[in-house]
Amino acid sequence: MLNKLKDRDSLILVGSVFCLALILWLLALPLSWVPAPIGPAAHQFADAAITTIELTIWSGILGILLGVVAAIGKLSPIPPVRWIADLYVWVIRGTPLLLQILFFYGLSNTAPQLQAPEFWIGVIALSLNVGAYNAEVIRAGINAVARGQVEAARSLGLNSMYTFWDVVLPQAVRISLPPLANNLVALLKDSSLAYTIGVVELTMIYTRVQAESFQPVPVSITTGLVYLVLTTTFTQFASALERKLATGKR
Repeated sequence: MLNKLKDRDSLILVGSVFCLALILWLLALPLSWVPAPIGPAAHQFADAAITTIELTIWSGILGILLGVVAAIGKLSPIPPVRWIADLYVWVIRGTPLLLQILFFYGLSNTAPQLQAPEFWIGVIALSLNVGAYNAEVIRAGINAVARGQVEAARSLGLNSMYTFWDVVLPQAVRISLPPLANNLVALLKDSSLAYTIGVVELTMIYTRVQAESFQPVPVSITTGLVYLVLTTTFTQFASALERKLATGKR
């Protein structure tokens, strides 16, 4: 029974990735059949969807890494390290994402040595934002690992570093996976704010097409449906991954 569950979840994982790739590759085809103003802009929507996914994937990966580092920092016995991690989470969670994106964009334009393409400015801001939320999730996951697991690892001769990386962190990530998946889906939608600094993603194309056609309703519906398809695919992948890890735990 467990093998069947693992096989099914593995198929869903692979299928989700395949479906996402297929959607991005063929998105322009069904949109091209839709009447104006959508049809003539089909390739723009398809290219913007790819940019949206790229923003989400890069920011999601960096956000997980930042979340792990910040979570470890918040649990550190060294006060300065703990204060820096607390300050990072406090500032990021206490200010709007839009303001953070505009801040890094302004910083890039003000300091020549910090100049970067708009896409990577968006990735930096989104990564820092989701990393702060991931930090709290991962910290809670680390605290949820049974103390007996740590004691058992230490009794087997593992030092503190190996105990954390081999025993505590894998279990903490498994525990934290559902809220981390929610953060990833939220990140995909939050990536729409990158249009404010000129990143050509879905919301930017929505703005352009509706400004040219003066037909906001069909453009809004189309943009919303594309986002819905992308978030659904991400959610299915995350749910299958969660079930697969849970099955392995049992």
